[in-house]
Amino acid sequence: MSQIKFGTDGWRAVVGKDFNSENVEIVSRAIGKYIFDNYGIYKTIIVGYDPRNMAREFSMQCAEILASVGFRVLYSDKVVPTPVLAFNAKLLDACAVMLTASHNPPEYLGIKFIPDYAGPATKEITDEIVANLGKEFSSNFRGKIVEIDFSGSYFKHLNSIIDFEKIRNCCSTHILFDGLYSSSIGYFDKLLSMHCIEFDSIHMYHDPNFGGGMPEPKPQFMSESIDFVKNHKNYVAFANDGDADRFGVINENGDYVTPNEILAILLIHLTRNKGLNGCFVKTVAGSLMLNIVAKKLGIDIVETPVGFKHVGEAMRKFNPIVAGEESGGLSIQGHIPEKDGILANLLILEAMAASGLSLIELQKQLKDFVGCEFINTRVDKRLENFDDVAPTVEHFKAMDEIAGMKVKTKDEKDGIKLYLDDCRSWVLVRASGTEPLLRIYVESDSEEKIKNIINFIE
Repeated sequence: MSQIKFGTDGWRAVVGKDFNSENVEIVSRAIGKYIFDNYGIYKTIIVGYDPRNMAREFSMQCAEILASVGFRVLYSDKVVPTPVLAFNAKLLDACAVMLTASHNPPEYLGIKFIPDYAGPATKEITDEIVANLGKEFSSNFRGKIVEIDFSGSYFKHLNSIIDFEKIRNCCSTHILFDGLYSSSIGYFDKLLSMHCIEFDSIHMYHDPNFGGGMPEPKPQFMSESIDFVKNHKNYVAFANDGDADRFGVINENGDYVTPNEILAILLIHLTRNKGLNGCFVKTVAGSLMLNIVAKKLGIDIVETPVGFKHVGEAMRKFNPIVAGEESGGLSIQGHIPEKDGILANLLILEAMAASGLSLIELQKQLKDFVGCEFINTRVDKRLENFDDVAPTVEHFKAMDEIAGMKVKTKDEKDGIKLYLDDCRSWVLVRASGTEPLLRIYVESDSEEKIKNIINFIE
């Protein structure tokens, strides 16, 4: 039990080691106690799982434990994406338990708790669940498990917010769906097929080993998609991570489109083409490009610490046009306060169709609108132990100059963010939270500045 630690998005561990039947029972009972204490025994719980090794078996164990203490459990009859389960939590006024390790290596599995507001559990919730670990819990009620297909209601909802007819009739670019062996198979492709939108596809089966790669839609794991696009005329490619809450997009040249660019393009699309009003939510690690776009559109920005649990909390409070993070997660007004990679990919297709432009043209339009190009990177620095983390962050807080540029302002929302006096460069230093690691984000408007800043830090 000492090995059970809840991170930013639930508990994750290696299957067969810390992720075992004993610990799954402990965590399941702790979640059950949290739900009973805060909602009562009549609160419905829905349980789902992604394609990972043993995910179905452990999810059924979780469902059986929750039913044994008196809860009514709706159990997914197939692999289900996290955003689909989260949407149903909101629709059914239920709490959800998702067996997934998202984009982590294939040997990992995890348990994610989703409250009935359909977004990531906040720290006070996970702290209470952790406090429940090992505590006995039972009731005098008899629960039951009902298998259910959660896809229908999710499809109906996306039909109401995505203009599939415009995509079918106005988008002249061909589509490649890289299933990436993930849970979006049977969801993203089915939505396209339901609306007679043609597409090509690769990697369209669930593989617990994710084809020997990582279940993460980044360029290094989408190489076959990139090769396909480069060898075929006028294609864009889309993929999702293991539980489909993150997105990956490849443009017509076979180049990866960064999540920052996607967020900016969608902010323009949702305001100009769909008439949405409100603010824009981003994390402190998001690009300055997003600030420039929002300012030119006359949209207020709400900035949060890194992590979608903070973004989701801001969504519930401010009801923004779009909210997202630089790691590839977003959601929009009228949807759920949880990242949804399926929705993100469909919105890009809708933006292309609504504008009549290719994705490359939308990127060029964005660059012209902003007036410059931003480059960003992240460097992870491992320290000897946790005791070294705080002093190192404090060292950065004391800096007044970096790579020949003066520190103009400082932001301590999450670690320390140093804005430099060229008004185009910044450095964010924050602790990992789960290991003695510093995550150092750097952005500027030239490769030379990026190199100089990183050399200075090292």
